[in-house]
Amino acid sequence: MKTFLEEFRQTLENAAGRLQQLSDEQSRISKTPGKWSAKQIMGHLVDSAGNNHQRFVRAQFKDDLVFPGYEQEEWVKVQNYETENWRELIQLWKSYNLHIIHVAENIPVDILRKKRVKHNLHQIAWKTIPEEEAVTLEYFIRDYVGHLKNHLEQIWSQYKI
Repeated sequence: MKTFLEEFRQTLENAAGRLQQLSDEQSRISKTPGKWSAKQIMGHLVDSAGNNHQRFVRAQFKDDLVFPGYEQEEWVKVQNYETENWRELIQLWKSYNLHIIHVAENIPVDILRKKRVKHNLHQIAWKTIPEEEAVTLEYFIRDYVGHLKNHLEQIWSQYKI
């Protein structure tokens, strides 16, 4: 897990630099009709960080991995991310995720790898797990990072940066 988290930290550092290549105006415009702009994607990633941060903390005090979901489209819409300052949004995203790394680094291995029979990762994970299959918090954290990287790839391909 340590190597994985170091790679995640590198992803954050590299991505923040790349994202800053876009101007505030560029980040507001979606390059693909009907899809989120870079700002909206980053806003979604901030929302994802907030929701998953509390999940990763709560998971340490319970025997299951059952958590509420959230309405992603609505969250992005009501927060009006396209009017957010681009550089500040990048910094918020990076800082929040650095804190998630700190949280993950401090989760005891036995809690990280404990098999959880009861979960709802068939509903809330990026790469879902069948409801009848046991899963670990470590899987859920890795899934979170996979989701984040997937959205960064959307930005890279949309904006050619």
